[in-house]
Amino acid sequence: MRVLLIEDDDLIAHGVQAGLGARGLTVDRVETAAQARTMLATVHYQLAILDLGLPDEDGMSLLQRWRAAGVDLPVLVLTARDAVEDRVAGLRAGADDYLLKPFDLDELLARLQALLRRAAGRSADVVEHGALRLDLERGDVSLNGRPVVLTRRELALLAALLHARGRILSADQLKDSLYGFSEEIESNALSVHIHHLRRKLGADLIETVRGLGYRFNMSDA
Repeated sequence: MRVLLIEDDDLIAHGVQAGLGARGLTVDRVETAAQARTMLATVHYQLAILDLGLPDEDGMSLLQRWRAAGVDLPVLVLTARDAVEDRVAGLRAGADDYLLKPFDLDELLARLQALLRRAAGRSADVVEHGALRLDLERGDVSLNGRPVVLTRRELALLAALLHARGRILSADQLKDSLYGFSEEIESNALSVHIHHLRRKLGADLIETVRGLGYRFNMSDA
């Protein structure tokens, strides 16, 4: 899962990046609304964490303009504004959740997972497809009841494909789910990860759609 973090406080941003990164999430951090607009236009994100007190624009205004433009990316507002009217205004502006500073990292992660479940139309962190079972919170995968060991990037790739529910994802979209903005990506890296997933989970589970990308074979149980 790739997350856009819009936060100008270095201490908070570094803590969130380190904490979520240790739990398998890829977090790109920007400090301003202008940088956020650029990143959102160039990278495919599953979630955004938005601070309201940005140096160049109020985060509430940025969120309102995103929603007015049809951007449906799930957004968690992270702010020190604790008045009830501020929380109500944030939700009415289009926030999907609202978390006050200071906060617990485990609660932040739980709220992000809840937003991802909601976006995918799920009620639990466990995804089952035939004999395949993925526990998103624990990062556990099993096939026919037997555990399957995946690397962090293989796990992120599997989660992205399952989250798409049979929709085709381009190579760029899948790379965005696996790598941070500053990470160098070898030309064959995605192909290698897909090859390893097919070897571990079955050759027919991931379909190659020529010229378009990849999708999870939802009909193969």
